[in-house]
Amino acid sequence: MTDRELLLSVPIFSELTPAELESLARVCSRRQHRKGGVILYEKDPGDTLFVIVSGRVKVGIQGDDGREVILSVIGPGEFFGEMSLLDDEPRSATAVAIEDTELLSLARADFQQVIQGHSSILAGLVRVLSARLRRANSQISTLALLDVYGRVARVLVDMAREEGKRLKDGRISFRRATHQEIANRIGTTRETVTRMLKDLERQHLLEVTPREMIVGADFEKAFEQVTEG
Repeated sequence: MTDRELLLSVPIFSELTPAELESLARVCSRRQHRKGGVILYEKDPGDTLFVIVSGRVKVGIQGDDGREVILSVIGPGEFFGEMSLLDDEPRSATAVAIEDTELLSLARADFQQVIQGHSSILAGLVRVLSARLRRANSQISTLALLDVYGRVARVLVDMAREEGKRLKDGRISFRRATHQEIANRIGTTRETVTRMLKDLERQHLLEVTPREMIVGADFEKAFEQVTEG
């Protein structure tokens, strides 16, 4: 996929003309990160938006006790660092490549030059930030109001919605997350997550293969019962 096609896939740039996208693509650059490499650190100066060309990136924060809290795991076509396009504040989270990853980067100065006279881009950016704020609020609510069992179920629901592919039999498959990743999303231990997942498997609400997790077509309704119960 070309740089112009990648930029077109980002919602805030979807209304630019082909010529405008081409001029924006000319000031972008690509960079490679090996699995485990830190792309940016929380509290570092920030002035760049990143679009994922290939691979997968974990975005998270470090608690005062040293524990990691994962905010999101994103893949090709998704982007991060968008807040740096609007302000001079430090990075609000750390981003780490969890696979070998290629990124397309766009500096704030180049972005601000292109958006002059394009209010639709700013409107699109506000929509993206609002959506991510809603997602953060939902995550906070989950941590505050649900027990550990409900939190694990909620992570599976979110992953199925965001990453899931519908199978021929109606079930939904998605990337198999490690137990530690799930634990870091909800503030618990890996051992606790392992117990919860095995229990969901015993109830036939979840199937785990070497590469995937699979839930039934009515997984949301089933997990709502788990969450409420």
